[in-house]
Amino acid sequence: MEAKIETMDLALFTEKVNKLKETIGSVIIGQERSVELILSTILARGHVLLEGVPGVAKTLLAKMLAKLVDADFSRIQFTPDMMPSDVLGTSVFDMKSSEFSFHPGPVFADIVLVDEVNRAPAKTQSALFEVMEERQATIDGIVHPMSAMYTILATQNPVEQEGTYKLPEAQLDRFMMKITIPYPSFDEEIRILDRHNRNARLARLDDVTPVITKSELLSMFGFAEKVYIEESLLKYIASIVQQTRSSKAVVLGASPRASVALLQSAKAMALLQGREFVTPEDVKQVAPFVIQHRLLLSAEAEMEGHTPLKVIQRLIEKVEVPK
Repeated sequence: MEAKIETMDLALFTEKVNKLKETIGSVIIGQERSVELILSTILARGHVLLEGVPGVAKTLLAKMLAKLVDADFSRIQFTPDMMPSDVLGTSVFDMKSSEFSFHPGPVFADIVLVDEVNRAPAKTQSALFEVMEERQATIDGIVHPMSAMYTILATQNPVEQEGTYKLPEAQLDRFMMKITIPYPSFDEEIRILDRHNRNARLARLDDVTPVITKSELLSMFGFAEKVYIEESLLKYIASIVQQTRSSKAVVLGASPRASVALLQSAKAMALLQGREFVTPEDVKQVAPFVIQHRLLLSAEAEMEGHTPLKVIQRLIEKVEVPK
């Protein structure tokens, strides 16, 4: 018999998530959808690729999120001269004990912000992606496991491509979601200016207190796994992924890893909405962000101005929604 989520646990979780969203919204205006997608990825134990121009609060969002969930946070600024040891850490010889001791690198934290992931060379990128996949690092033959909450939030700048190293499709596949942080709307920008005009200091991260403890968040990982999904929705997920493999606009479609990621993130999204069951809307909400970065478009589709996001949104509409 399938385990169920206690109603009291679900109500408490929903209350805390709403408080978390409210607190982020009091500082960062206009990123409600991005916040929800990032939270669903964390609950589904995935990693996120954030894309957006400088100045849209990508770094502030990551730092604030880590603070609100009481997570250990670290930030790595990727540069062209960065080596794998700068990310993973290194063993240092201790003269007093005549032994090597491991000094962990910045990747050893609960939430790790990797700024401009495409600026580091392939060797350093590979070191990061291996840790993302295995959730452990082997250094000098010793295995160092990551924390249970371990999540990578990597940013990628869509402009200034000079001096960058394009992420291969196989490495992009390691990210559960790719989320584009948009410019604020006209009204949102006015609210941002008004807030700065009235209070230039605004809220500092030091003033932010955790809304959810680390142990509470870890227990919520278990809730996400217990969320119920009907067999018809499993077929719906499979049909969406199959569409990416048969479309003429797509050269490389989504893999079974994408199907599993879509299942896990749909469950997490349902939980964020305060439900213990998945609806077709949960799947439709996360599918574009789970699949877009896993597609390789044909030259004809690109010449016609199509983007992976537009293509997957069109393919989703072709699939019949379960009743």
